[in-house]
Amino acid sequence: MADDLIALLTATGTEPRPDNQLEALTLAVAADLPVLLWGEPGIGKTATLEQLAEGLGLPLTTVIASVHEPSDFAGLPVVGDDPATQGVPMAPPDWAVQLVRAGRGLLFLDELSTAPPAVQAALLRVVLERRVGALRLPPGVRIVAAANPRSSAADGWELSPPLANRFVHLQWTYEHEVVVRGLAGTWPRAVLPRLDPDLLAAAVARARRAVCGFLEARPTLVHRLPDSEARRGGAWPSPRSWDMTLRLIAFATAAGVSREVLSMLVRGTVGDGPGLELLAFVDRLDLPDPETLLADPAAANLPHRGDLRQATLDGVVEAVRKRPDRSRWDAAWAVLVRALETGAPDLVVVPASTLAALRRDEWPVPVEMERLAPVVGLRRRVTAAR
Repeated sequence: MADDLIALLTATGTEPRPDNQLEALTLAVAADLPVLLWGEPGIGKTATLEQLAEGLGLPLTTVIASVHEPSDFAGLPVVGDDPATQGVPMAPPDWAVQLVRAGRGLLFLDELSTAPPAVQAALLRVVLERRVGALRLPPGVRIVAAANPRSSAADGWELSPPLANRFVHLQWTYEHEVVVRGLAGTWPRAVLPRLDPDLLAAAVARARRAVCGFLEARPTLVHRLPDSEARRGGAWPSPRSWDMTLRLIAFATAAGVSREVLSMLVRGTVGDGPGLELLAFVDRLDLPDPETLLADPAAANLPHRGDLRQATLDGVVEAVRKRPDRSRWDAAWAVLVRALETGAPDLVVVPASTLAALRRDEWPVPVEMERLAPVVGLRRRVTAAR
């Protein structure tokens, strides 16, 4: 009877449910990048991996890193009849052999932050090269690890910088509603992202343009090892992590994920500062071409986000400043009116003032400029009153 009751308690189901952190995890897994989940003990990291493996149809292999020796990952030497000519192969552990036989699986390295430095060093080849002793893990094996912050880990260690730089770091938290519904028997369903086959080439081109263009503008961020030991154990920029970021942007573009999910992944790969700078750069890559807007102001499709709309309008005014003539100047006023009609009026104040300063004496005042005059004048009166 006890077994029957336990079986009923453990029988749970899943349902489709928006979950940014789960979506970020599944996208990184689909991109075949090692993921490290950071979170306090008991919030469900291990349960998430069990549910992820079940949802993806992958056998789950759990290895508690902190209770293993370096030889459990590097392999044990096996001396043969003639080691001088045959060498000494490194025998892998049973769990690695089972993964190779299966040809696919989810390798879960738990309690990574309580593994001593020698074990972390042995894990370098496992995470990056997929090698365990003399075996190479097959392409169908994905790697996910979990760690507790040092403040809450039993005898915890900071991750070594070489090991930390091989992971996509995701901060794992819990949502009250998800936990309550899960305890009631229904958890969010983990599914791999659907990639649009028509977007694959464009996604790769966009990712390369974004990362390469950003690093050309910010060369000091190609490699920046943090000063503090704690930050070195997290996400930081290096050629390796930028390559991972490029892959994530390509996958995110082809899958059409939200900006919030992309932000989690990018910041978890190169760090918060460089990641936020890159995201801002990516946003500007998607801005409308000022020349296209000037060619057909009536059809202008302006961004909805205020900062992107402001940057777009500034770009239009800058295009007129670089190549001024009356027709382009008039078209720019039409674009500003379009912005006034479809968004917040305060966003056109600065571009309108700058554009007005570009007027030449022989150019008549367009009707569009008259429509914007009350907005600009009101803003000036409010500013003067402060």
